[in-house]
Amino acid sequence: MKKAGIAIIIVGLLFTIITGFKYFTREKVLDIGSLKITASEPHRVNWSPALGIGIMAVGGAVLLFGKK
Repeated sequence: MKKAGIAIIIVGLLFTIITGFKYFTREKVLDIGSLKITASEPHRVNWSPALGIGIMAVGGAVLLFGKK
């Protein structure tokens, strides 16, 4: 359980430091015969740093109160 608690704390730390990411999707704008025009549309996924702090708290609880 000690290794699991440490791993959960590390994941929580990463969630606190990295608060989101961006990805792109391709959308077909125009398709006339052999002429094809696409556009890249950005999307963002964000979360609160409080989520990472909560995950770290759970990891600390697993580390302290888990089976030995």
